[in-house]
Amino acid sequence: MLKKKSFIENILILGLGGVGSYLAKRLVHEGYAVTAIEPDSSLIHYADSHLDARLIQGSALDIDCWRGAGAQDIDVLIAVTNNDAVNMLSAMIADRFHIPLKIARVRSLDFGGRDAILSNEDLKIDLIIHPEELAAQEIVRLVKRTAGIEIIDIADGQTQVMATRVTEGSPLAHKKLRDLSRTYNDFPFRVVGIARGITTILPGGDNEILPQDQVLIMASRQHLPRLMAITGEEQRRRHRVMILGGGLVGSRVADLMGKDVKVKIVEKDEARAAELCHRLSHAEVLHGDGSDAESLDLAGLTDMDTFITATGENETNIMSCMLAKHLMTTNNGESRNTERKTISLVSKEEYLVLAATSGSDIALNKKVLAANEILKFIRRGELLSVAHLHGFDAEVVEIKAAKGSSITRIPLSKIDPSFHGKILIGGFYRDDQWKIAVGDTRILPEERVIVICKSMHLKDVHKLFLG
Repeated sequence: MLKKKSFIENILILGLGGVGSYLAKRLVHEGYAVTAIEPDSSLIHYADSHLDARLIQGSALDIDCWRGAGAQDIDVLIAVTNNDAVNMLSAMIADRFHIPLKIARVRSLDFGGRDAILSNEDLKIDLIIHPEELAAQEIVRLVKRTAGIEIIDIADGQTQVMATRVTEGSPLAHKKLRDLSRTYNDFPFRVVGIARGITTILPGGDNEILPQDQVLIMASRQHLPRLMAITGEEQRRRHRVMILGGGLVGSRVADLMGKDVKVKIVEKDEARAAELCHRLSHAEVLHGDGSDAESLDLAGLTDMDTFITATGENETNIMSCMLAKHLMTTNNGESRNTERKTISLVSKEEYLVLAATSGSDIALNKKVLAANEILKFIRRGELLSVAHLHGFDAEVVEIKAAKGSSITRIPLSKIDPSFHGKILIGGFYRDDQWKIAVGDTRILPEERVIVICKSMHLKDVHKLFLG
């Protein structure tokens, strides 16, 4: 008999590789009961010392392992082994155990798409995750946006969050947030996050913005042009893109970019370069290394708006971005257009901060992108929307305040100090408009609220708004 539950409690993860272990850590921290099946004893041993989860060593296709995991009581299956076939077959097994939600990582684009021979319904999968496709789509989105390190829509697009890097000459530099509020008091905006090196700060009025900080600013859609003028961001399209690496992600980015963007791919492998040259009619494909200044210069790097590294080597991606950033912003020692951007694909989660602080304007990780997409899908019943921000250890959450919840009983200034630095209330929806939240704001039951929280403190948001 099909289980009917209004909430998710028990989660089964198949595979404790990069995506699986990252998901397990996040889900355990958010209070879910996690069980994982993994054949590799070294991964089981590592997880045993780092996770408060039930661990079973064995094959994802071993039915005894499923029974041992209590599959009949599982609410969500997440199949993220390194084998597409195993993940797809696991969803069918989960269907026989009447597991309501089934998520599978599938690298091949031949399955689950609109024109695929086997649809999601055929495979009994509710959400198919294509990591390389997610990475390519995110890179294209970042290239095609017009300004800011990142701009995302929240609250059905009525409110926007912009992330931008502060330069020495910026009007935001060396300013405390309370002083900014006084200086620009004629329109509502709020700095809701600061990324400084490896640290993410959810700031208060006494926090000061420093040069090289990445700041996260929230404003309504109609006020975004004014905000961009203050921060020095320009509305400009990027028509010239160079991609280092013609693998699955690099070639897919070129596919998705469209004919209105001039794309150059630099590929080290001669046979692969020839293949791409034949297949990508609207992109220029060059055979070369691309990891030294001379080859990048000969390839025309200094004429590019955006440089993307998508090779399979972390060190190459990070170092080439660092080199490209220098070449794109200087010419014979003189400063050039600083609006030129670099994006790097990094396969090790630990290298993301290194990449973002050493030359990459934005560093992406396929595993983190895939995991965040899965987390959004799982949380969708509790949260109205969730957005993860590159370079920030934080998430932007839209949530409705439950009747009787803690947040509705007191003004924001009276919130328990233990939440300070972990959660920041950015805005609330009242009288048919989004308003900036301040200390004396009191959230009403059933009101929609925008919350910024540290990535590992979403459970505190639940406690305040749903408890």
